[in-house]
Amino acid sequence: MKSLKSPKTLIATLIVAIAASFSFGVLAQSAAQSSQSREMNMTAAQAGAPEMTEGEVRKVDKTTKKITLKHGEIKNLDMPGMTMLFQVKDPAMLDAVKPGDKVRFRAEMAGGALVVTEIEVVK
Repeated sequence: MKSLKSPKTLIATLIVAIAASFSFGVLAQSAAQSSQSREMNMTAAQAGAPEMTEGEVRKVDKTTKKITLKHGEIKNLDMPGMTMLFQVKDPAMLDAVKPGDKVRFRAEMAGGALVVTEIEVVK
């Protein structure tokens, strides 16, 4: 039986098949790298400092090294807005605030207690 394809046609078909296979591999690798890059960026963002939360200072107690804040949602702690007492990481932070100040702060769970790790007065 005689072949229906000439050698030139066969070579051209093979070149097209190889090129298509290569292109698919490059696209698949590119998609995988893009997905991996997004995951790494998300992980880096999650590993960074928690988002600042807005609040208002209600009470400052330098003796016990605690502050009472009326605050919005604290996303990293999955906590709705409320008024509550916090410990402070550094007692010197209490020198920078007074009742009535509008603030932005970071809080986290440390040693079983809610601790303000950073606070700044909003101007």
